[in-house]
Amino acid sequence: MTAFTGRRVVLGICGGIAAYKAIEVCRRLVDGGAHVVPIMTDGATRFIGEVTVSALASEPVRRSLWDAGDPIPHTQLGQQADVIVVAPATARLLSAYAAGYSHDLLTNTLIATRAPVVVCPAMHTEMWEHPAVQENLATLRARGVFVVEPEAGRLAGGDVGTGRLAAPEAILAGIEHALVSSATSVRDLEGLRVLVSAGGTREPIDPVRFLGNRSSGKQGHALAEEAAARGALVTLVTTTELPVSVGIERVAVQTADELHRAVSSRAADQDVVVMAAAVADFTPVHVADAKLKKHDGVPSIELRPTVDVLAELGASRRDGQTIVGFAAETTDVERHARAKLEAKQVDLLVVNDVSAAGVGFEHDTNEVLLLDRSGTGRHVALTDKRRVAAAVIDAVVKLRASGT
Repeated sequence: MTAFTGRRVVLGICGGIAAYKAIEVCRRLVDGGAHVVPIMTDGATRFIGEVTVSALASEPVRRSLWDAGDPIPHTQLGQQADVIVVAPATARLLSAYAAGYSHDLLTNTLIATRAPVVVCPAMHTEMWEHPAVQENLATLRARGVFVVEPEAGRLAGGDVGTGRLAAPEAILAGIEHALVSSATSVRDLEGLRVLVSAGGTREPIDPVRFLGNRSSGKQGHALAEEAAARGALVTLVTTTELPVSVGIERVAVQTADELHRAVSSRAADQDVVVMAAAVADFTPVHVADAKLKKHDGVPSIELRPTVDVLAELGASRRDGQTIVGFAAETTDVERHARAKLEAKQVDLLVVNDVSAAGVGFEHDTNEVLLLDRSGTGRHVALTDKRRVAAAVIDAVVKLRASGT
């Protein structure tokens, strides 16, 4: 028995080099007990064979609004689906879907459904970063569409950048999350004010160099999206350029000092503060006015400690406020985490072992240990970061309900 057992999944495949990955997604869904109905665009057939997809899916590929014997295929497909997933989703598909432009069977089906929809974009980096694409994604997110973001890596033509279709396991995790989220539709943070920090700070050395870390900000952004989906009024203090849904207040920062000022000036008004950002512990005392040159020799960089934002929040919390901290560890994880839980005076600490495969920094997946003030721990196995975010928010809701 899996999350897909007995589920009817419409799998849309668009025209792009990443279409070959849809074959593996299809196979895994069927192996998991799903009934998969594939829809291929004309462009998709230029990259993978219709016969291959039909052989692996539960039904033959559908391609046209005018298939014989079915006068309204898009309506029936949309109404019967438990979930619709598009992998890969091209820039053209995202644009048409956001605008409500129903020009083929797939876009008609997307517009004719009330089932949860998961889009998995894949395109070249320049296309992915284009404002129009990001605005279309923001529109879709605001309408409740689930987005499995592309990965960074080698692209067609040999380029390297963000835009590669997410791995099949990340796509499957996204589909499962959509099914679970749509089934529950909880609004247990309705009206609460939630502040989330995300990303890694950058501490300047000179105009072009900085001290930083590997944090991508994905977990923090997932937490902000999850809190907003549950009815919270969300402020996201972030160092990243990742898109956010309409309704989330975005505060852009870069350095630890900027993050400290942004968080501390807003914290008193928040019901929940989630410090998911990887804040630098040290910053250069002096920042060079001009780029340091190699021929001038190895520079001596004097460092000073930054403000411990999490400890400050824990020490100054008001009654009824919930503070959540994050700890990235590599050795003796639980011992270090329990010491940090006590020292920072937080209500909940989210701990991950970033030395483990697929965990934490730069990944779309995470595996964490949730520790509350009573010392109770809960392990969240490796999964996508949105599901980790849901587990964290569940823990926050439980703590607030218990009054601890």
